[in-house]
Amino acid sequence: MKKRHISYNALFALLCTIGLLSCKKQMNTTASQKADAAPVAENNTSVNATGICDYIFNESAVTAAGYTKVFEDNFDTDLSKWNIWTGGAFNNELEYYQAANMQLVNSNLVITAKKETVTGATTPFDATPKTFNYTSGRIECKTNISASTATPKVRIVARIKLPAGYGMWPAYWSYGDPWPTQGEIDYLEAKGQEPFKYQTNYFYGRATNRNLVKNQVGFITSNVDLTTCYHVYEMIWSQNSLTSLFDGNVVETKTGSYVPNLFGKTERITLNLAVGGNFFTNFNPALIATGSMYVDYVKVFTSN
Repeated sequence: MKKRHISYNALFALLCTIGLLSCKKQMNTTASQKADAAPVAENNTSVNATGICDYIFNESAVTAAGYTKVFEDNFDTDLSKWNIWTGGAFNNELEYYQAANMQLVNSNLVITAKKETVTGATTPFDATPKTFNYTSGRIECKTNISASTATPKVRIVARIKLPAGYGMWPAYWSYGDPWPTQGEIDYLEAKGQEPFKYQTNYFYGRATNRNLVKNQVGFITSNVDLTTCYHVYEMIWSQNSLTSLFDGNVVETKTGSYVPNLFGKTERITLNLAVGGNFFTNFNPALIATGSMYVDYVKVFTSN
């Protein structure tokens, strides 16, 4: 989910200071200062995957393989481990994000997009009033993650049931500020009108709002509908690769240009359900059908 933040780092830090988002910035000052990796051939990929409805993640096998769990939220009690985004967003999305669109139901985070007219801040960083015709929800983890010398592998896991409906844009991803100098990794993005598909991606740049990564989208087509039951989406972030797993099986490994530049960067996991936006082509707002994104849990493991 590509961001186009303007003076994001300074504005975000200011807002955090005054308690609007209560998020601590943790910029990594020890990241490698080596020059960017030389570009290699960059191509989008497309793969078919076998899904298992209501797949059960084997945590014991992961820890037996040398991973240590460092974060977990089963959404049993509250959202205290997350910052709640309030305001509009970027990418020409149509929704206003607010806490009211997120509920904890049967140990699930339920993010629901609704068709309703509200007026609120253009973004959390721009208080200019704007009228929105849709509302939804977005949360960002207070615990940062980083594949680095200290933890060379980070494994991020979530069990999710995707929303159906034209114009729904569920996303499970991580990023740091100022975008994209700390990178962005998209573990899962999907279109509600394409219930058998999702995609992955990543971004990186040396300067604010200047992405250098091109054509690194991974298109995964499942043999089962992703909106009717739960599936487990994983990303293993290491120095030279981004490996995606779907229901326990590796479906893609990215080793393209700039992947090594993500090593040592600091990011925060984000979950949101956008409505419309640049993710879609030939988009017709008249066809929007709202839905809900269900998140059973988020877990993070690290390994040396």
